[in-house]
Amino acid sequence: MRGIILSAGQGKRLLPLTAEVPKCVLQVGGQTLVERQIAYLMKCGIDQVTVVVGFGAEKVEQVVRTHFHPDQATTLYNPFFSVSDNLVSCWLVRHLMTEDFVLLNGDTLFEPAILQCLLDAPPGPITLVVDRKPAYDADDMKVMVEGRRLLRVGKTLSPEQSHGESIGMTLFRGNGPGLFSEAIERALRKPDALRNWYLSVIDEMAQAGLVRTCPIQGLQWTEVDCLADLEQAQQLTAL
Repeated sequence: MRGIILSAGQGKRLLPLTAEVPKCVLQVGGQTLVERQIAYLMKCGIDQVTVVVGFGAEKVEQVVRTHFHPDQATTLYNPFFSVSDNLVSCWLVRHLMTEDFVLLNGDTLFEPAILQCLLDAPPGPITLVVDRKPAYDADDMKVMVEGRRLLRVGKTLSPEQSHGESIGMTLFRGNGPGLFSEAIERALRKPDALRNWYLSVIDEMAQAGLVRTCPIQGLQWTEVDCLADLEQAQQLTAL
């Protein structure tokens, strides 16, 4: 099992903390966010991790080299990070999508029980981790589900259509990695490809009946996107 972490962005909503370093190397509970993510992946048996880097790449590379052996964790540079979104990061790492893997957003902090729940989920080509909350806003990556099947995922879903939100963690198994890689190739040929999220591809695959969900109600996670999120992440690591 391989882990792929998408950490090419800067995290401008965390300025001035991210003026010179990407948010994935901010300290959370005495460790950088990316260091903690890799450690949690390894705790669940994922022993090969690739971190896609961009803004402040050398800072992330130094953290990875300092704390992990090359056969445990490596980095891959996205030279288009300033003009593209994470669909391009996925495209650059598609050559690694030849085996089962977990795809993780670089700003998702989670308790290891969430990842273990995902790995124990019923087999399927693609499984998206989702959580529920009382209300959703325009910035949430919302989901529409039917039982465990994912019907749609995207920020443009209305709150009335939404049954939860994606936390930024997805498992690809069996033919899932190949199907996702092929879908990314097709998506990169579209005119608006540079500004698309990889979840736009997952949304299309969901409409084809290929994606299931893994609900994690009651387990702790946060997206580190703003100062309030960073404070919540500090509290989460203290539990």
